Formats: sequence, structure tokens, C-alpha cells
Amino acid sequence: MKAEENSAPVSMVERLKRYGALIRFDRPIGTLLLMWPALWALWLAGKGSPSWDVVVIFALGTFLMRSAGCAINDYADRHIDGHVKRTSNRPIATGLVSPREALAVFAFLSLAAFGLVLLLNWQTVVLSFVALALAAIYPFMKRYTHLPQLVLGMAFAWAVPMAYMALTENVPPNAWLLYIAAVIWALVYDTQYAMVDREDDLKIGVKSTAILFGEYDIVMILLLQLSMLGLMVLIGVKEELSLFYYLGLAAATLLAVYQQILIRKREPAGCFKAFLNNNYFGMVIFAGLLAHYLVTLNPS
Repeated sequence: MKAEENSAPVSMVERLKRYGALIRFDRPIGTLLLMWPALWALWLAGKGSPSWDVVVIFALGTFLMRSAGCAINDYADRHIDGHVKRTSNRPIATGLVSPREALAVFAFLSLAAFGLVLLLNWQTVVLSFVALALAAIYPFMKRYTHLPQLVLGMAFAWAVPMAYMALTENVPPNAWLLYIAAVIWALVYDTQYAMVDREDDLKIGVKSTAILFGEYDIVMILLLQLSMLGLMVLIGVKEELSLFYYLGLAAATLLAVYQQILIRKREPAGCFKAFLNNNYFGMVIFAGLLAHYLVTLNPS
């Protein structure tokens, strides 16, 4: 059946639909989770007034790199996805997109993202090569280490030093604190995501933090959440941010509690809902930052 589908003529519209499925165009959660740390960094580095040109470049860049990441992830998992219930309908697993096409999509999107980076200073261009390397190796890590989520976090959080470099031509200590916080946050939500597939992953030999943590998974997620929020408080103190920022962190703390409630029974549906909830977690932190700068830069 797959051979017949691949050999049949495919219209351009249908091909684009298949590529859209490959890059999860209809599921923007990955782009949003990548975007929030970039926005935190842009507003902090820009002291509430980042260059809008740079903001647009980073927004487009997060979409392109997340999409490229999906393509290379499906290529790396082409022999695995068909054995996992949640991923069995992905385009490569069903034969709608060939592995070679997935690599071509990854290359095209990566080049497009690199073209955007070329609009920034040369220091940011240099940092972009680290981002590309991390994005390329992450999908293969689940075969060699139980910490692929750590590599994902390093890749997703790399927008933080890039944002500082793009705006200030410098990556100060506070930027690295924010980077570490973003890495830890990715460990939280991607472990929740890995809990959804844990039983399938154990059967096929795929590694993850959900498997590594085992019966201590919920406790480890709680400790990671507390560590991340603690770092965000420290950043607020060092940046001398106002009450509005801490109200955002308070809202994020409530969402972290809600996520703990969702994962307490380790049911796949609850774990996936907790993963999705992290979009709001990142959003309320940014809302607190935005409110702080709107008030302090425009006092009544």
C-alpha cells in the first residue's frame, strides 16, 4: 500500500499538505514552547523595548527551526514511529513522505532560518551554528542516553543567549541564568510528554527521562519546577523587576501545581494535558515581564 501511495502522482497542494503534517503546522505547541524563552530574553535584554525587527526575526526563526526539528525528528524516528500508537500516523510512518523528502524539508527550513539570522550581527550568526547542531542531534539522542530531554532543552533554550547577543552584543551572567531556567523548564514539559509514551518506549528500547526517573518521575518534575521558578525569582531580584513580574511567577506556580495534579495518576491523557499546559506557564511569565515594563517605562 505504501509503495502504491508513493508511486502515484501527487499534486502540489497535496504534497504541501503532507509537508505541513510533517512539520506539525496544525500543532503549534512546539513553536510556542520555543518562543516563550526567546521573548523573555528579548524583553529582558531590551529592557522592555527590544527592536521590533529583531523580535520579528526571532518569531519567524522559532517557527522555522521548530518545523525543521519536526522534520529531522521524524526522519530519525522513521523506524520507531510506526510502533508507537501516538505517532503511528505520522507522514513518514504511513509512507506519505519519504525519508529523503524529510531531509530536504529539514535542509530547506534550516537554510531559511539561517537566512534570517544573517540579518543580525555576526556574533549571533556564530551562535546560530550551535542551535543548528543541537537541533540536528537531539532526535538521535534517545538511542544513546536517557537524557534526550536535556539536549532538547539546550536546543530550545539557545534562543536566550542568541537574543541577548542580537540586542546587546553580549551574553551577561543573568542571560545564562535564564538559559539554565529555560533548559530546566524543557526538562519538565518534555518529561511529561515522555510519560505519555513510556510504555511503548520501554517495549522498543527508546530512552527518556520518564524512564530514567521511573517511580520518582513526579517528584523529579516537582523538583525541576521548583528549581526553575527559583531561578526566575533570582533573575527578578537581579534585574530589579517589580511586583507585576512576580505576579506572573505566582500564576506560573499555580499552573505548575495544576500540572502536578494532572500527572499524579500517570495516565497518558493527563500527562499530555500537563505538557500542553506549559504554553500558559510560559505565557504568564511573559505577561508579568510585559506588565512590569509597560508600567515602569510609562509611569502615570
